[in-house]
Amino acid sequence: MEQKLIDAYVSILKEELVPAMGCTEPIAIAYAAAVARDTLGALPERIFLAVSGNIIKNVKSVIVPHTGGLKGIAASCAAGIIAGDAGRELEVIAEVSAEQIAQISSYMETASITVTQSTSDYIFDIEVHVYAGEHNAVCRIAGFHTNIVHIEKDGAVLQHTDYSEEADDTPSACKHTDTDNPAANTCADTPSASHTDRSLLTVENIVRFADEVDLALVHDTIALQIQYNTAIAEEGLAHGYGAQIGRILLRSYGNTVQNRAKAMAAAGSDARMNGCELPVIINSGSGNQGMTASLPVIVYAGELGVSDELLYRALIISNLVTIHLKTGIGRLSAYCGATSAGCGAGAGIAYLYGGRYREIAHTIVNAVAINSGVICDGAKASCAAKIASAVEAGLLGMQMFFHGSQFRDGDGIVSKDVENTIHNVGSLAHEGMRETDKEIIQLMIQKI
Repeated sequence: MEQKLIDAYVSILKEELVPAMGCTEPIAIAYAAAVARDTLGALPERIFLAVSGNIIKNVKSVIVPHTGGLKGIAASCAAGIIAGDAGRELEVIAEVSAEQIAQISSYMETASITVTQSTSDYIFDIEVHVYAGEHNAVCRIAGFHTNIVHIEKDGAVLQHTDYSEEADDTPSACKHTDTDNPAANTCADTPSASHTDRSLLTVENIVRFADEVDLALVHDTIALQIQYNTAIAEEGLAHGYGAQIGRILLRSYGNTVQNRAKAMAAAGSDARMNGCELPVIINSGSGNQGMTASLPVIVYAGELGVSDELLYRALIISNLVTIHLKTGIGRLSAYCGATSAGCGAGAGIAYLYGGRYREIAHTIVNAVAINSGVICDGAKASCAAKIASAVEAGLLGMQMFFHGSQFRDGDGIVSKDVENTIHNVGSLAHEGMRETDKEIIQLMIQKI
């Protein structure tokens, strides 16, 4: 495999597999609010937020960690204002004292926090305006969770990036103007600041990369994913978070490896969607996708007794397949991201069983045919159940091919060649489901 592709694939893994505390959309709001507060240099008396519909969709129903059980956009913003460490990006509220938790609640009662839906066309858009006395500041994030595109104070622009929402949702690099404001540099020199071209990903090259890469290049990244995501899944199984999908799966369907794979992934989501204060390693901007892509592979590796090396290479497969599928879909859409991660998990497990390009390609195509079209109606407790369904689709897709069965060209959105099918998924999600997304958002906004 060419060295430039190896280098690119290593970079993609390091860019995408990063730690986050809580659901990433509320955390992105907290991050923007913390940057705005730092820029203002004072505790804001008034806050105005304009956020896109997809942000509303993914924030309204999840508990924000370290807030004492609070939900929603205002709570996310208040947490960032009171306790946020902007330098930690998606771990912006990872360390919050008991005193600060109490301050978050009281601040929401005394400060004026106004939330409105953004009028921009960006799918991912967060704009925070803060005011104290005669002074004001603005922080805007667009495109993806840490992509700060605009910072200003008292009308003076401190940082600006020309942002264009590309059809493939590939993030653009941050570009900074000269500024003396430390808050303006929070997205410089970070994994999210300069994303590698995702169009370099193909299933064939993903398998070659997993076979050939020196694991020392990605060891720490994968090791942290195993550690963090296993810990939160075990927490979800141990305690009654949310709808307790993971626990119900084990109680209802037993301790088979297939059921444990689904239960672990679901339990991680149970915990994460419902206020657990443990971090996760995300994939494609989503903790749920990070857990779905990793935990089933980890469970199967334990069952099969494979070496650490084989587990790491299988996780490379699952993570990169998930990223490959998500690239055409976009960060946020009406298409449930867990579906893609379930395909990735199935591909990674197929690798554990000795499958290579042919087996993995057919696993992906079969899994896509089974579960495509599952809608995303926001981050919430039911995400855990969708994750279980996505993992089941990935496993069934694998078993179909191992038993000599497969979906073929012309079966729905399935096309000849796995890359054509992946392209079809992107078109369905990014273009075909735009109106679906709008309708979902309108239905949810009615209930705010």
